[in-house]
Amino acid sequence: MSYEIGMAALRREPAARLAHTEYCSNYALVRAVTGRDPRTDSGAWQAFHDAWDIDFLWSTHDGPVPWEQRGRVTDMGHAEFLEDGIDRRDAVACPFTRVEQVWAFDAVEEYGLPDFGELVRFYEQRYQTGRDEHARQVFPGGYYKTIVSGMIHSFGWEMLLEAAADRPRFERVIDGFFRLSLHHYQAQAETSIEAFICHDDMVWSQGPFMHPDFYRSAIFPRYKKLWEPLPEAGKILLFCSDATFTKFLPDLAAAGADGFIFEPMTSLEAVVEAYGSSHVIISSKVDCRTLTFGTRLQIAAEVDATLALATKCPGFIFAVGNHIPSNVPVDNARFYMDYVREGWHR
Repeated sequence: MSYEIGMAALRREPAARLAHTEYCSNYALVRAVTGRDPRTDSGAWQAFHDAWDIDFLWSTHDGPVPWEQRGRVTDMGHAEFLEDGIDRRDAVACPFTRVEQVWAFDAVEEYGLPDFGELVRFYEQRYQTGRDEHARQVFPGGYYKTIVSGMIHSFGWEMLLEAAADRPRFERVIDGFFRLSLHHYQAQAETSIEAFICHDDMVWSQGPFMHPDFYRSAIFPRYKKLWEPLPEAGKILLFCSDATFTKFLPDLAAAGADGFIFEPMTSLEAVVEAYGSSHVIISSKVDCRTLTFGTRLQIAAEVDATLALATKCPGFIFAVGNHIPSNVPVDNARFYMDYVREGWHR
């Protein structure tokens, strides 16, 4: 039933209940819900997905060979996020020491374009495996390092921001990442996927880090070209970014997004008012900070505020928009899910 509910939401059609997804890395929660340990039991996550009525999975992939095996990248390190800090990494030296090196960078020359036929087969096999392993959920295609996220991975933030100060030179750099992304988008359009996630963390918590005019001249027209092959092939195109992109909602819709995946920092009210009847919305007003530090009354208030908006939207998929990380207390997370279930039947 979950797959049918997820697809109904993506198609903005009626379903038995409100659709649901989560981005969860809370191992203690999985253990509490399923009695299985996700660190040792490969079936624990699927059991959690089923137990928590997950209808849609968040999934992207950037191809068969990581960039760090093909060319220069910057590892900015990783703070402790998962249980016991197993994901911690120390930063390494950036391979770019002068901004001129960034301006001269061509992502296609650096990382290469995989053979197109082989890339299509890779993504098709990945999708078929995902569907087999998650038959009760919608398993989408997707690409993570789209343009801005790709440049962050290659250059790190400091060199990226320094390079962005010269718009003409920086746009030439952007174009290389666009051409690299396009090759992968076109390949995934040739597969059997039903939905596709374009992930690109193009803004900060306070909004754009470049002038909005530059986004509108250099980023969004490239999104439009990136996205064209997917709806032409019958795929549902979902745009996903962290942080605050409220002011860019009209630009993203005009570029061809069928839906938006976002954190509570982007205004749910604004998305629902403008696109609630026409687009897929995957988010909520529930903030992981409230789940971590708030009371049950505060959690319930955010769920209620979300449900009041969700009922206006045929394509709404409920999610804690900014993740359920490992420090969320299990009792709070379980209360949240129980409370959502009480209210999601339309």
